[in-house]
Amino acid sequence: MSRRLAQALAAIAAVALIAAAGAYALTLELGRTVVSATASVSPRALRSHGQTPVNVGSVVRVKTKDGSQPPVLKQITFIFDKHGSVDARGLPVCTEAKLAETTVEEARKRCAGAIVGEGVGRAEVRLPGKAPTEISSPITIFNAPPSGGRPTVIAHAYETVPAPKALLVPIAIERIHHGRYGFQVQIQVPEIAGGFGSATLASATVGRARKRGGKTVGYTNAYCEGGRLQVHGTLTFTDNGLFQGTLTSPCHVVG
Repeated sequence: MSRRLAQALAAIAAVALIAAAGAYALTLELGRTVVSATASVSPRALRSHGQTPVNVGSVVRVKTKDGSQPPVLKQITFIFDKHGSVDARGLPVCTEAKLAETTVEEARKRCAGAIVGEGVGRAEVRLPGKAPTEISSPITIFNAPPSGGRPTVIAHAYETVPAPKALLVPIAIERIHHGRYGFQVQIQVPEIAGGFGSATLASATVGRARKRGGKTVGYTNAYCEGGRLQVHGTLTFTDNGLFQGTLTSPCHVVG
């Protein structure tokens, strides 16, 4: 199936938007693959100008209609609403060298002050000659040194199949100017279980409020414009499957 046709089908499937608690949920189908996603920003009560510390959450699920192994997820791209900001000033940083070959507990202990988000990942693994199995790992998101002037984080997970291994994904937060959107992240999904694993769940919430100069500031911040905050996501699979959708989280103005 051509990429252009995949994009057209994904656009048609976007009418499957359904309301969910605190956000909107989107379900897309292409061939045997079904992708569902939610996004949320909390709190919903925000100022009309300035910045309020917020938590930004997303959940992506991948499955198949026939029970076969899902295709391998290669890349996730998010572009976020411009009515927000990322503020890492004063936060400790963590590096890939510090996190190399660490378990979840070791990573969180080594770089506790740099944690800006947490979540969970799951995958279906089908090793040759063995029954399918599900593996999972907590995900930890650490503030990292800026790259080219851009805020950067490192996502950490830990797998034990077929052998223990730390999975590290550096993610740069890029400033863009694209209509409603002002930020972009591209996440290169690492090889799972030696290439025998397919991601079925990626869930994470990013946000950390702290005191600075007597004021509460957030790692992620936002203000409310037009009653909503918006994110557009693109999932790319190794079988050339391409899923795109727009998610909206409601907000209202206070103060």
